[in-house]
Amino acid sequence: MPLPNLTILRTYAQKANPASLPASILFSHTERSLTIHDAYPKALFHFLTLPRIQDPFSASDLVDLRSLLQCDKARAKDLLVGLRDDVAAVVKEIEEEMVNRYGFKWDVWTGFHGAPSMVHLHIHIISSDLCSPTLKTKKHLNSFHPKHGFFLPFTEVLSWFDAEDSYFTTMAALKKSQYEPILKEDLTCWRCEGTFKNMPALKTHLQEEFDKLTSREKAKAERKRKLEQKSDLDSAAGEIHKKSKTSVSEDGAS
Repeated sequence: MPLPNLTILRTYAQKANPASLPASILFSHTERSLTIHDAYPKALFHFLTLPRIQDPFSASDLVDLRSLLQCDKARAKDLLVGLRDDVAAVVKEIEEEMVNRYGFKWDVWTGFHGAPSMVHLHIHIISSDLCSPTLKTKKHLNSFHPKHGFFLPFTEVLSWFDAEDSYFTTMAALKKSQYEPILKEDLTCWRCEGTFKNMPALKTHLQEEFDKLTSREKAKAERKRKLEQKSDLDSAAGEIHKKSKTSVSEDGAS
């Protein structure tokens, strides 16, 4: 597998017309941002939302979350709030596709990596199944594990702006020395917290967990269908009975 171009996201964000990107890369775009397919998805659904490089921010302001948070606090918050709306729209589309493809929807996580490897600020939008051929290493798993702390939920980052100044300053520092050791933590399932010796064992477990979820949701949908069908039949029977009583009453009156 070729090594990723670590600055390719910046190239995309600099495009005056994101629509010129091929459909294999571009998912959607707005005046503020563009959302692309992750080139090495770590789940069934995995996208990146990037702020476009435009005033009042320069490329150096948007290298990553840390560089953005060193900018004027109010402007940084405004940018993230705008991106939040764009991300929410993508999540909605993902959920619709989940229902179309699988018959139900499950959790979609949105957030940042505490110590990203790619140049240019980006928000991961990733489904919680974590089932993908390109989820291969402990680093991959731990970078998205929702309980380890390397993955910073979007809502959590936004909450920093409303906290005490000292807390904001501490969190905004985003020191690599604080986050990079997390990538070496033990392999655990985020659902059951079970520990696994290697990635193949964990990947098998994650697939089994998703298969169980799929089976439960299909069974739930089938129960709902049968209840609705029974309700429709009961309503139809009631309507027939009502008409029958009306007919008998009219016959008696005549």
